[in-house]
Amino acid sequence: MQHIQRSRLMRLSWEIQKRRKSNRSRSLVAAWAIYLNEDITVYHLVQKHSNGRPVNPLASQHLTLFNHYS
Repeated sequence: MQHIQRSRLMRLSWEIQKRRKSNRSRSLVAAWAIYLNEDITVYHLVQKHSNGRPVNPLASQHLTLFNHYS
């Protein structure tokens, strides 16, 4: 795993730990699951926040949870 991926994973897990007041291992597992299932997570977030309106079909490269360019 690259250094950038590990730092994103750690940053996300710290945020989860702080918000949910969970222990370190549980938040790290949650962050890892989010990171591995990014495409599914983004799909569900788009559906959830569309408020019943039809969603315009978008190319999958435009739907990302994390910024992969930095």
